Amino acid sequence: MPKLELFSKRKTNNFLLDHMIEILLLLMIVGISIISPAFLTKNNVLNIFRNMAMKGVIAYGMCLVIISGEIDLSIGSQVALSGVVVAWTSKFLAEYGIPIEYGALIGILLALAVGIFFGSFHAWARDKFNMPTFIISLATLNIMYGLAALICKGFPIVNAFPKWYVFIGTGKLFGIPVPAVILVVMFFVYDFISRKLDLGRNIYAVGGNAEAARLNGISVWKTRLFVLCSIQVMCVLAGIIDSAQVRSAAFGFGRGWEVAVISSVVIGGTSMLGGIGTIWGTLIGILFTGVIANSMTLLNVNEFMQYVVNGSLMFGAVMFNTYMKRKRN
Repeated sequence: MPKLELFSKRKTNNFLLDHMIEILLLLMIVGISIISPAFLTKNNVLNIFRNMAMKGVIAYGMCLVIISGEIDLSIGSQVALSGVVVAWTSKFLAEYGIPIEYGALIGILLALAVGIFFGSFHAWARDKFNMPTFIISLATLNIMYGLAALICKGFPIVNAFPKWYVFIGTGKLFGIPVPAVILVVMFFVYDFISRKLDLGRNIYAVGGNAEAARLNGISVWKTRLFVLCSIQVMCVLAGIIDSAQVRSAAFGFGRGWEVAVISSVVIGGTSMLGGIGTIWGTLIGILFTGVIANSMTLLNVNEFMQYVVNGSLMFGAVMFNTYMKRKRN
């Protein structure tokens, strides 16, 4: 009987450690709902999902990148560059008689090509010169930012998007904002990749020990190529949603998103050392940061104080994950 009690206590402790972020999220939702009755209204909940969709889809990609033992700091600049490329292409082709309905589609394809190019470049530089992706993406962050500014000449590009494009950022499907639908769909896509495919297992193996993965026949190059291109594609998607919401494109869009995205991933339990993390945990991290951002807005918290809170959350999440790992060991 004492053994059974000991087992139950240990099982309870493990459950609490494994689901602490979810528990904290629920407690936070309850607390905020008491302080601000407007928090749990239908419109506000949908607003939370719509606002966190852009950073959320990038966070899914970032989760796999960090699990693989890499990092990508160029995400914010790619968001801006993608919107600018679509807008510029649409307006440029319109001058030659091509309707913006088709010009925007061509712009999306071009933006995807640009995103895949930079993702491939990151993977190539990592493999060819063994450069840390931290440094590589830090360099391309500035390159993309400069390219976006040169293309739009430092000014927002307006009146470049057709109605179907704007619908991506502002429309609704069955009463649910399209960005929120995209966020949920991409969750299932990435969750399937990480849990059901050999590719997902390879990502964990490479992040755990790249050399051991290579000796076991796993292509480290192809694995890194996938995750680094994947996150760039998600940045393009976020750039499309962002520019569609505001109906314009500018080189300043997406600046500083790196911290928010990485915070969501780390808060969700992904280890910055690689090899550990889940898409489910990232979704919880996205919800966690989204709820906090929304609640601080509802409670009229100073904008600069929000940076302090977000930074503290990231530090606390890393500290908690380290503690949890030691507890399990």
